[in-house]
Amino acid sequence: MTNPSLPTLDLLGIGNAIVDVQARAEDSFLAEHNMPKGGMALIDAATAEAIYAAMGPGVESSGGSAGNTCAVAAALGARVGYLGKVADDGLGKVFAHDIRAAGVRFPTAPLVGGAPTARCLILVSPDGQRTMNTFLGACVTFGPDDVDEAEVASAAITYLEGYLFDPPAAQAAFRKASQAAHAAGRRVSLTLSDAFCVGRHRAAFRGFVKEETDILFANEAELLSLYETEDFDAALDQLRQEVALAAVTRSEKGSVIIAGTERFDIAAVPTKVVDTTGAGDAYAAGFLAGMAHGKALPECGRWGSVAAAEAISHFGARPQADLKALVAQG
Repeated sequence: MTNPSLPTLDLLGIGNAIVDVQARAEDSFLAEHNMPKGGMALIDAATAEAIYAAMGPGVESSGGSAGNTCAVAAALGARVGYLGKVADDGLGKVFAHDIRAAGVRFPTAPLVGGAPTARCLILVSPDGQRTMNTFLGACVTFGPDDVDEAEVASAAITYLEGYLFDPPAAQAAFRKASQAAHAAGRRVSLTLSDAFCVGRHRAAFRGFVKEETDILFANEAELLSLYETEDFDAALDQLRQEVALAAVTRSEKGSVIIAGTERFDIAAVPTKVVDTTGAGDAYAAGFLAGMAHGKALPECGRWGSVAAAEAISHFGARPQADLKALVAQG
């Protein structure tokens, strides 16, 4: 007989279910459309249509930060589920098919008769930097009713994406998911997602990090924004007091893992940067998949670095190489 207290999923991601449309763009295109390079802006339906019409040829794929993390973690052998809202439309069917084909359980019912499936128009500059314009569409309807408490309780770690602090009902959904996870004796992980997003909702982020988060993922810019400082070590010290485990990525400088009084500096895996989309998502996936496999923290960090390097070595956020083989080479 199975023990009901043992998790059946290693990881349950909750995030904005978004279809990514990626195209190459010159810096002049960004300037012409007043887009801050490397950032993420929320746009309305009309702006989405206008940018889409002006973009070059694009590649469509299922995306969203937590969705990418789930797909990469599944590719590394973790047992993964995902909750996120798509519409009952063409792009919604693309998203559902892609994430299930990646080996991820996706039980959320689609939205019928409302806003269309979200899409993110990603413009990749010649230097590999990605600039994102996101129309949230059906995502904004994701609320507490979409949080399946049995799914949350079945997962060792529930992974929440910071972008979900933008839609109004989603923060309430986060609290519900966090409470369900902790009630079941599980852990809650949060990724800060984007420095601009942190700036928009800093007080809410600070509260959630301190009160609900067991494992935090961030890049250096997001961490500095969270604590409103330019001093990386000061921000780490503050973070150490608020979460049990954190991994902070620093691009080519690698990453820093802190757990209590311990600190591990992890080297980046050298690669040619083609497109930075999904680097942080892949790092978190590698790290959490390493944890699911019972690896020590420095090895979890190495898995994260390997997955991130694979993600930025090609166009698009989903893995194209055999990640299990890549991590085994270490």
